[in-house]
Amino acid sequence: MFEIIKDWREQRILDNSEFTEADWSQAAKRIVILDRLNEDERSRLFELATLFLDDKSITGAQGFEITDKVILSIALQACLPILNLGLEWYKGWSSIIIYPGSYKSQAKTVDEFGIIHEGAQHRSGEAWLRGPVILSWKDAKHSGERDGHNVVIHEFVHKLDMLNGSANGFPPMQPDMDPTRWTEIMSRDFEDFQKHRKSGLDRYGATNPAEFFAVLSEVFFETPQKLIDAYPDIYDIMVKFFQQTPL
Repeated sequence: MFEIIKDWREQRILDNSEFTEADWSQAAKRIVILDRLNEDERSRLFELATLFLDDKSITGAQGFEITDKVILSIALQACLPILNLGLEWYKGWSSIIIYPGSYKSQAKTVDEFGIIHEGAQHRSGEAWLRGPVILSWKDAKHSGERDGHNVVIHEFVHKLDMLNGSANGFPPMQPDMDPTRWTEIMSRDFEDFQKHRKSGLDRYGATNPAEFFAVLSEVFFETPQKLIDAYPDIYDIMVKFFQQTPL
């Protein structure tokens, strides 16, 4: 009975959406990395994004105007990582805040000697545990151009990572995945990345395991061959985790 009610509610949301299939298609054409999706995948992405917008609020900060272009772009890219997972992977929070450009945020970091440093940092995005996703539109509007950088995917992957607590590079595993293998591969390759530069992989990923996971997820969806060239085992486990083969 619950599934019947859930299906009825979702169909009602889809039927009453302010955005048409043509709106979604036009928005998708502006996001280059979506061109690999087949017709069925695109249709499912449009439906998932519609349900996503019913579940989440998108508001502007510092006077930023939230236009349809902004809404559609953010929704499509936010839903790409969960295309084959489902909206329940974004449960437990409801707000997305968009700044016009980079913004200052208080940050606390611990250096290699264990000394804590506090101060304001300029950010292009961040995700809070049980809180909002925050994005800079100046950076987000260029996401999806197949250049290996995607702040939208980066921050929403942090949300997947936070499903089982603070972001640490170890999200909930799929039923057919081996958590030990994930830990071994990610730990080994993170240690390697801290020592060696890899073509097409942002050095920000060397900050900590959570950023390593988020940065490599950007590459997985944007320029997957770069990930295969650098860390083929990570590409393989991400295929199993996201249940997608972007290459």
